[in-house]
Amino acid sequence: MNKGAPIESWLSDMDGVLVHEGRPIPGAAEFLQRLQAARRPFLVLTNNSIYTQRDLSARLAALGLPVPTESIFTSALATAAFLADQRPEGSAYVIGEAGLTTALHEAGYVLTDIRPDYVVLGETRTYSFSQITQAVRLVDGGARFVATNPDPVGPSAEGSMPATGAVAAMITRATGVEPYFVGKPNPLMMRTALNRVAGHSESTVMVGDRMDTDIVAGIEAGMRTVLVLSGVTGRGEVERFPFRPTAVVPSIADVAAMVDDPSLLDRDEPTTH
Repeated sequence: MNKGAPIESWLSDMDGVLVHEGRPIPGAAEFLQRLQAARRPFLVLTNNSIYTQRDLSARLAALGLPVPTESIFTSALATAAFLADQRPEGSAYVIGEAGLTTALHEAGYVLTDIRPDYVVLGETRTYSFSQITQAVRLVDGGARFVATNPDPVGPSAEGSMPATGAVAAMITRATGVEPYFVGKPNPLMMRTALNRVAGHSESTVMVGDRMDTDIVAGIEAGMRTVLVLSGVTGRGEVERFPFRPTAVVPSIADVAAMVDDPSLLDRDEPTTH
């Protein structure tokens, strides 16, 4: 990638970057304010498929983080766009919540348990054994298996909880069928996000808290990447990965300065404040 290209747009993960356990991370509001003041196109990306864009915009606003609805892109939206492209006006059996079901409805999909084209697995706070059993039987019967994201665990106020990747593994073990994961780190989601901000990989930065999803997705898409240490990946884990972010900083508060001074990113070695 060309590290000298001017930075024109930004992509940012949500959980662990802007918010943590339902609270805003210090510096997140300033980061968003600087983006808007500089008129930089940006998207907040999340692998969480539970909420709709409007839901997330309202939840972020309540935390003092104003993000327009159109500046939020979820794995549910990416999954719906993918399915609409692959099999327009198809059908799906869905395990998930409003974010996913709404996205699929708006993409023209019929949600059914009668000979669906796809079994679509997303995030939910109440996984049902009967739903998982139904999914296993439908996949065994020939339905194609798609999941919104591969994250094995997700955050909660009480600690980690099983997420889409873990439940997908159950269905795979029972059927022998691997799902197609649409969300990060699939480059498909990153390319779609770039299209939404009318951005180019060489002039876009990806900010995230996970080396195994956010950072690798940004690198594979040809973007500069910033790892914040306020979420999943700790400082000691960074060197265990075969790929490296452009910069490593404690939190989004450090990234806010990069909006005004992009030269902070153009270094040969990752920043380690």
